[in-house]
Amino acid sequence: QVQLVESGGGLVQPGGSLRLACVGSGFRFSRYDISWYRQVPGKERERIAFISDSGDRTTYADSVKGRFTISRDNSKSISYLQMNSLRPEDTATYYCRVVIGVMTRWGQGTQVTVSS
Repeated sequence: QVQLVESGGGLVQPGGSLRLACVGSGFRFSRYDISWYRQVPGKERERIAFISDSGDRTTYADSVKGRFTISRDNSKSISYLQMNSLRPEDTATYYCRVVIGVMTRWGQGTQVTVSS
């Protein structure tokens, strides 16, 4: 079955960096766009980064532009989210998402906490 699994979250000090990973299985990873979202309790899930199936197109939310970089390695069915210059307001649960036809799949999420 289609599955996404995120990893790489944790506790980091302001100004620090983390790299999140999203591993896909059960589908042809290279054929689908991948998006990263984040969510804070009580707020809507926010899309922060997008990468096209081939990796030649990327977009970012203004809140992370210039600090986060999305990438993918289709040979390993992995998408990465490199997060630099982290701020306390980046604290959230981070999810990756794939849309295959009418089906949307989310990973289980990985928690990122930015605090001193």
